[in-house]
Amino acid sequence: MSTGPAQVLEKSGRSVLNLIPLIVFSSAMVFAAVWDLTTMTIPNCLTLALAAGFVLVLPFSGLGLAQIGLHIAAGAVMLLVGMACFGFGWIGGGDAKLVAATALWIGWSDLLVYLLMASVFGGALTLLILYFRSLPLPLALGRQAWVARLHDQKAGIPYGLALAAGALFILPQTGWFKLASSLA
Repeated sequence: MSTGPAQVLEKSGRSVLNLIPLIVFSSAMVFAAVWDLTTMTIPNCLTLALAAGFVLVLPFSGLGLAQIGLHIAAGAVMLLVGMACFGFGWIGGGDAKLVAATALWIGWSDLLVYLLMASVFGGALTLLILYFRSLPLPLALGRQAWVARLHDQKAGIPYGLALAAGALFILPQTGWFKLASSLA
């Protein structure tokens, strides 16, 4: 049986819809990384938009109620863990909320791999920034407020960059990626 124009159009429309979650999630991760790097903050509106984006793409996800519940549980647990880490002063509040919103998307199945990769990227980022801070800052770079802030020995580490890198690194193994490629 041959594929007619209507079937091709329907399949390409479903393929585009299946790309929406990847675009939403990836864009939010890149935005979080850049925002945290340049301001040392992650805005609440970003984490709220990421969580809302998850809800908005659910109709296209093919996830059952049990799977949705597991995704929500992963986000809730990571919010509790993140807030505890924030309470101890180990991470920033924006990082805690970002890891929770990211866990909402990733779910239990890939959560440990995500956390491992975010930790690896976080360790490498920390070493790079500590090395950067040990070097004298050229005057031209020092005029850039965000570079001067990043060079400040008393400033924290923009860990949102590592959280985003970990998420983007594991994205190809997630159900969202499989969904997008299933109809390609």
